[in-house]
Amino acid sequence: MSAPLPLRNIAIIAHVDHGKTTLVDQLFRQSGTFRDNQRVEERAMDSNDLEKERGITILAKPTSIEWNGYRINIVDTPGHADFGAEVERILSMVDGVILLVDSSEGAMPQTKFVTSKALGLGLRPIVVVNKIDRPDGRHAEVLDEVFDLFVSLDANDDQLDFPTLYASGRNGYASEDPDARSGTLTPLFEKIIEHVPAPEADVDGPFKFLVTLLDRDNFLGRILTGKVQSGTVKVNDPIRALDNDGKIVEVGRASKLLAFHGLDRIPVDEAKAGDIISIAGLTAATVSNTIADTTVTEPLHAQPIDPPTLSMRFAVNDSPMAGREGSKVTSRMIRDRLAREAESNVAIRVTESADKDSFEVAGRGELQLGVVIETMRREGFELGISRPRVLFLEDEDGKTTEPYETVVIDVDDEYSGTVVEKMAIRKGEMTDMRPSGGGKTRITFSAPSRGLIGYHGEFLSDTRGTGIMNRLFEKYGPYKGKIEGRKNGVLISNGAGEAVAYALGPLEERGVLFVGAGEPLYEGMIIGENAKPDDLEVNPMKSKQLTNFRSTGKDDAIRLTPPRVMTLEQAIAYIDDDEMVEVTPKSIRIRKALLDPHERKKASRKKENA
Repeated sequence: MSAPLPLRNIAIIAHVDHGKTTLVDQLFRQSGTFRDNQRVEERAMDSNDLEKERGITILAKPTSIEWNGYRINIVDTPGHADFGAEVERILSMVDGVILLVDSSEGAMPQTKFVTSKALGLGLRPIVVVNKIDRPDGRHAEVLDEVFDLFVSLDANDDQLDFPTLYASGRNGYASEDPDARSGTLTPLFEKIIEHVPAPEADVDGPFKFLVTLLDRDNFLGRILTGKVQSGTVKVNDPIRALDNDGKIVEVGRASKLLAFHGLDRIPVDEAKAGDIISIAGLTAATVSNTIADTTVTEPLHAQPIDPPTLSMRFAVNDSPMAGREGSKVTSRMIRDRLAREAESNVAIRVTESADKDSFEVAGRGELQLGVVIETMRREGFELGISRPRVLFLEDEDGKTTEPYETVVIDVDDEYSGTVVEKMAIRKGEMTDMRPSGGGKTRITFSAPSRGLIGYHGEFLSDTRGTGIMNRLFEKYGPYKGKIEGRKNGVLISNGAGEAVAYALGPLEERGVLFVGAGEPLYEGMIIGENAKPDDLEVNPMKSKQLTNFRSTGKDDAIRLTPPRVMTLEQAIAYIDDDEMVEVTPKSIRIRKALLDPHERKKASRKKENA
């Protein structure tokens, strides 16, 4: 058996869309992991459909390449703060990080988030200024920003003395010279070998392994991924799982060991300290458990997970159209699916309601919960989703606190006044405002999460689609009082049937429609936004009365404005407290929680008298 190759374990961290996954593609190609003639999809690491569509990394994925006699294990991490629980755990199994920053956008909020986690663990970053060929690049200022960021995060002298490379992930070159516009990624490979330490490996100690990621396989069952901290494990060795307090979770055998090679997991007979591997064979062990030799009693230290800040109610779909599109509609199916989600995604917390027909799902943000809902609808589930609400806490004095976010907004100068005004209404406090070049301004706010729910769509309208908003959980702070919600009422269908163009024409004068002619409707379904603050019940199914008399004026064909079609996130952000989003595999509808108008009146009277 040949001697194992010397190891390097690294993570690539960056803000959303700064080019992590594209860079990993090129590392694959230039290390020979992909053959020259092999047809490989772009952004091969973003493997699930949602990641491909949104262009973001949602699930952290380990991979492995060989270069010049070294094995380099690489983890591509999510850049979005909603998936922060993934980032923290992954960083605990690597020995170095590549921090990728865009040569124009520079250090962004999520860069700060992942970098603070890496520096806190004592990792020494390699800074790669990516997209160096951008015409609006400003690499010198970006490097200064990164240095200032490290200082503000209390980096030590070793961490501040970071090596820097200038690269174009898409074109596959890196160099120490910012003016280079061609070449290969060899300088990056060399920097990884030289700068990242080999894993500290106690090969002779007892086997210990910290579970960092969990997923399921139809054939192997639960697959636990992490780094072997000490010792050696062979297939069929007896093992046991310990929780953070050292209690035994279960005892079993390592029925299968899998190592990473390129994008594939391949079976191996044994794994040694320092290796990143997956183990199958246990049925109850989960993320942050220690898998170890049966003699071990002390668990490994696991990173604490940031608490959820937002929750939504996932209910059984009880609309008149329930069950027409989805195959998974019962509360039992929803409960089992959410339990599986909470098992592998430790940042999510699921609690069942007293009536057993709905579940409170708490997570780190709208995007994270939106991804769960979108995944479920693609699997054939039907759900009723409530408006997101933030989770309040109490401080030591018994005062209510709420989650705050740092919001960094890049806008054209002409829209900055509108943005500042809108953020003030939502109780956001401006902490910084500076020109960022090219007629743009960067404004930073500290704002309660509650005020930001539903703002993104309005923000895009206010900035004509040119503004960029980035949000990051900041802290729990004092409760800011009442925040004004949606100003407009809605148009509600007063019956069931198909929408008729003849009826929709006059309704366009009342506001903006969400439905077009021929769409099926039911009583209590929201078909548009009222131009006034009150809700209005309307009849969108009224057809023209046919008579024997020919009209004197020529009947013009009714031309309707195309309806406003909302995405899942837009619909969730739009609804009010007494409304729900009906999510099915093919449709997203907005409705009142209480479909019957008499029930709604009763509920609103009760609320007024409370």
